Amino acid sequence: MEQTGFYWVGLIFWLLISSGLILLVWGLWKKSWKSLLMSGIALILPTLYFGGAETWFRLLAFFPLIPFVLAYIIKRKISVK
Repeated sequence: MEQTGFYWVGLIFWLLISSGLILLVWGLWKKSWKSLLMSGIALILPTLYFGGAETWFRLLAFFPLIPFVLAYIIKRKISVK
């Protein structure tokens, strides 16, 4: 029972990653800037964990920038129309 907290942290970690990736695909498919923004927000916390790595995993910390930039581009294209 002492390791139950560890399982919850792992579950939340992988739920954030999977929901972020699903929202990323959904946002790209539907061209929804709101889905892309939520994807970036969901991916921030898990990628901060990888940002403390000593190897090339550190580059994964920049992954949430992709949905944020895409959300900005799509939002700007929608507002111009």
